[in-house]
Amino acid sequence: MADTKHAPTPSEPPPSYDAAAQHTNPAPTRPPPIRVPLPLELPVLTALRGKRVILASASPRRKQLLAQIGLTKVEIIPSTVPEAFPKSLSPFEYVLQTAIQKATTVYSAELDNPNLGDPALVIAADTIVISNSGQILEKPRSEAEHIAMLKGLRDGGKHQVFTAVAVMAPLESARDPGYAQETAVEETTVRFDRDVTDETILAYVKTREGADKAGGYGIQGIGAILVDRIEGSFDNVVGLPLRKTLQLIEKVFDQEVDNEFIPFEDE
Repeated sequence: MADTKHAPTPSEPPPSYDAAAQHTNPAPTRPPPIRVPLPLELPVLTALRGKRVILASASPRRKQLLAQIGLTKVEIIPSTVPEAFPKSLSPFEYVLQTAIQKATTVYSAELDNPNLGDPALVIAADTIVISNSGQILEKPRSEAEHIAMLKGLRDGGKHQVFTAVAVMAPLESARDPGYAQETAVEETTVRFDRDVTDETILAYVKTREGADKAGGYGIQGIGAILVDRIEGSFDNVVGLPLRKTLQLIEKVFDQEVDNEFIPFEDE
């Protein structure tokens, strides 16, 4: 009777490790390319192709957001005028006046540009964060201020993010004032997670991601670990409410079309 406790000796040696690996783990195939969506075919965006579109901001996040709606060839010309509006203004007025100042400054500077010509569109925006106590929070100026700012937002419950957008375009009719301007302010409520630890806040501050952002955090990046929930537009917190911005662009171009059909008044 055969001994069933022991397996029979194999007639051939086992395959080498390299051969076994090739047999059980075939070389991975290259993943298929990610399909890029086709551009938005809206009349106003089509009309802007090949024309000067200026973003009066150095924010790479705003440039990326505009690219999402098809404005990929945008000139970056930030305003150099100091933002010196008094903090005694309401948050709405403060952020709105700052955005208007940015737009008008860059628009005026780029009129009659001898090399590039007049801008077809200027977009400016300004974002501020308002603490639960009503304080306007700028970009943190030091690590200690950054830590204190984020702890205050965590402990304060909720805070508001205001972004003002100002859009300008020249009028072909040259009727006073010679341009169309539309503005809007978007508000989003953000709640930090109260369970975020001091250790987590310190670790986030060390990344320096929020060092150049009002309120000291970037919701679209690592800063998302601090946020519990929001009420309102996500891209408004990033720095540019896209839906509202597109509406403003359409409005200024509607004014341009309307003015083409307005006859001059008799003197």
